[in-house]
Amino acid sequence: MKPQFSYALAAATGLLLVLIAPAPALTFLAPFALVPILIACAQEASPKQRFLMGWLAGILQWGATCYWIQGTLAAHGGMPGWLATLLFVLFALAKGLHLAIFSLLAGWLFGLRWAAPILALLWVGLERTHAELGFTWLLLGNAGIDMSVPMRLAPLFGVYGVSFVFALMSTSVAAWYLRRERLQLAWCVPLLALYLLPALPDIKPGDLSAVAVQPNIPEDGSLSSEAIHDLYDRMARVTLAASLDPSKPRPSLLLWPEAPASLYYDTDPAFRAQVASLARLSGAPFLFGTVRFDAHGNPFNTAQALTATGDPLGAYDKMNLVPFGEYVPPIFNQIVGKVSQEAGTFQPGTAIQIFPTSGGKLGPFICYESAFPHHVRAITAAGADVLVNLTNDGYFGHSAARGQHLRLARMRAAENARWLLRATNDGITASIDPAGRVIDELETYRATSGRLQYTTAFVTTRYTKTGDFFAWTALAIGLAISAWASRR
Repeated sequence: MKPQFSYALAAATGLLLVLIAPAPALTFLAPFALVPILIACAQEASPKQRFLMGWLAGILQWGATCYWIQGTLAAHGGMPGWLATLLFVLFALAKGLHLAIFSLLAGWLFGLRWAAPILALLWVGLERTHAELGFTWLLLGNAGIDMSVPMRLAPLFGVYGVSFVFALMSTSVAAWYLRRERLQLAWCVPLLALYLLPALPDIKPGDLSAVAVQPNIPEDGSLSSEAIHDLYDRMARVTLAASLDPSKPRPSLLLWPEAPASLYYDTDPAFRAQVASLARLSGAPFLFGTVRFDAHGNPFNTAQALTATGDPLGAYDKMNLVPFGEYVPPIFNQIVGKVSQEAGTFQPGTAIQIFPTSGGKLGPFICYESAFPHHVRAITAAGADVLVNLTNDGYFGHSAARGQHLRLARMRAAENARWLLRATNDGITASIDPAGRVIDELETYRATSGRLQYTTAFVTTRYTKTGDFFAWTALAIGLAISAWASRR
């Protein structure tokens, strides 16, 4: 095969992995996304060329899927355009290495008759390493969120189970094409067993409701201290009006999102009295985003919980911080601006928190922590019967990142069979049922409030119990057999 054709096939896989993400969300392509790169690597003898082909595909995948990172760094990170572009390029180069390693090893594995399932396991295992290396986002399995049959694996193995289905279909098709043997497609036959697995829960209305306020605070940091207090006064009035609506029952929970204008529950007595009064008058527990400081003055991105009587219930400090948004590597401290007032100096939290309230045992996580399957699983395993994601997606602008972020939250709900309430600054504010379906959704890009239905759940999924055992086992098997095959 001519080199230029091989690299074209690699680029095709990169493009397919972009097309299955929102937007345009052409998810029907997911089972075939890896076919081009596999065909190219199986016919390329040079490990170096296979590595470079995979790297090209990975750079295209991450660069085009996460194109919004450059704009976010430039518009809200206070960076000059050249620096934002440089960091974005370095990001794409680094993330592309996963596909490069997969392609390198694929060439050796295709010498085996049972290459298809081993390649699928290797793909899944390498996906699991994204989170350990600091940034994870849309994995292959996320494309299956609206596919009822592959999603039956989500409560068993998480998103990695769905990734395995798509990867196995791709590797089987590629193996069939290369060997010209119909028998290679037989590796897909065991997937028929998916129909024997329990279906995801039917759509059932929630018997509880949360009042969620979407304040639509501007991201440019232009609000003065006085304007910020006026803004939260208006938020309080909107919350109270929605809570005391005589046409609806009293809410079970109040939610305010993570927001770009920092508010300080611990250090602002007026604000502390305001939110306590709001919870007391509404008769509902209250969860909202704030900034907390420790004894040394270090800030934390925090979800603060109050009881229905307005008393402090506890605080959860965000554990997975956004690079260049909430913390900055030391070598960039002098040239990187701040996304919010404390950005670049936030400290990571150290412990999961569960808040037992009259509205359920709340398991909060903040912003892009929804991208980490193992983190949300740990929250559920700690006792949460309703998941709550407080986030500010305003930094994404009008990009595809909003839909991508929502898809991640939907998968977390399905993996753990929990209702998930998502409160955002300017959208997408929504409630998500235990099958990952969006039930209630507020209009995006406007200041508004609304009710999000939910209920508490007590079913514990296999994934919640066992975590990423499947993904880590897949990595061990894939790497071990790759090493053995490389010596043949």
